[in-house]
Amino acid sequence: MPSSQIQKGLIFITGAVIGGLALAFVVVVLHPELLPGVGAARNAVRVAETPTVAPARPDSVAPEALPAVASPGAPAAGSYAAAVQRAAPAVVNISARRVVTERLPRNLFDELFEDPFVPQAPRTRQRIESSLGSGVIISTSGQIVTNHHVIADADAVRVQLADGREADAKIVGRDPDTDLALLRVELPNLPVMPLGRSDALRVGDVVLAIGYPVGLSQTVTQGIVSATGRGQLGIATFENFIQTDAPINFGNSGGALINTRGELVGINTAILAKNLGIEGIGFAIPVNLARGVIGEFVARGRVIRGWAGFEPVNLDDARAQAWGYERGGVVVGKVDANGPAANAGLRVLDFILAVDGKRPRSAQEVKEWIATTKPEGTLEFDLQRGNERGKLKVRITERPGVSPRGAKT
Repeated sequence: MPSSQIQKGLIFITGAVIGGLALAFVVVVLHPELLPGVGAARNAVRVAETPTVAPARPDSVAPEALPAVASPGAPAAGSYAAAVQRAAPAVVNISARRVVTERLPRNLFDELFEDPFVPQAPRTRQRIESSLGSGVIISTSGQIVTNHHVIADADAVRVQLADGREADAKIVGRDPDTDLALLRVELPNLPVMPLGRSDALRVGDVVLAIGYPVGLSQTVTQGIVSATGRGQLGIATFENFIQTDAPINFGNSGGALINTRGELVGINTAILAKNLGIEGIGFAIPVNLARGVIGEFVARGRVIRGWAGFEPVNLDDARAQAWGYERGGVVVGKVDANGPAANAGLRVLDFILAVDGKRPRSAQEVKEWIATTKPEGTLEFDLQRGNERGKLKVRITERPGVSPRGAKT
């Protein structure tokens, strides 16, 4: 075939292809719905831009019959958010710092080069030890109640509020016998926890614990009052605890136990044998007890209690009968030399039949009767010693305590 004819054929085919592509481009521009998928997408856009309402079916639910959606600020049913909002700003984080001197062990160098016949002074070093706890602001003047064991032996105490403000705190008073302490900070516009009544609590009441556990930021836990009037736990000298299953962890000490109205009903203090796997048993000091102690702190900087100079202990029925007594009760376990009881003639193992005519139900009750007797007053003890019975009057003096800085008075 001549080359001229081949060239003409190629030119014709090329022109046809170019013309076809141009025609297709024009058609697509004018009618894009002819392309697969483009029409559906365009229709979808149009539907979104101009929504249509489908006709109601007979079995459809009218919009007004649907439950109303709560507004963002409305509390959910059963929520305790209002109580927490009222109380939480007044719960603070407490950091207590103390200087600890510890003895260092002797090393091989010391043993080789020191003269064994010359007494050597012990090698020591000092370090700063910090402990964390919680506290509750109870007045606009900056009074903060917490546990004594949180700030015991502290050289410096610092408080951080829930709003982020920090300040050094002054120790106003401390009472190891109830494990309570009172601090004061100088800050303006302080939030204050409203005080409730612990004597109105019933087993089964819902309570919330607020504090700063295990180094975390403020945390709220919930539970119920599982018992009241708990004592003889060995936590403090005078015990009348609220027992709760609201989780209380390390760092919660001194924090707030509140009711569902956001009122303070207790100061979280202790948990029971968590290392033994026991869960859900925590203890708080009733706010009614804290009120009296705080009043003493404010008035005198310390708590004044009566003291008789002996330790009452409980005696069970079996041991009482073995010792010749009819039943169990309270006996004198220890008598302090030169104390009021010793001077009055009280002896170890004297059986206490009554105190001022009242039969004691426990050693704790005898302690409370003595503590609430004003110094220089007297208590009359009905006693049994062996087969003999008699009465002794004991003159009560002031109970030895601690000063605000921790020194014994």
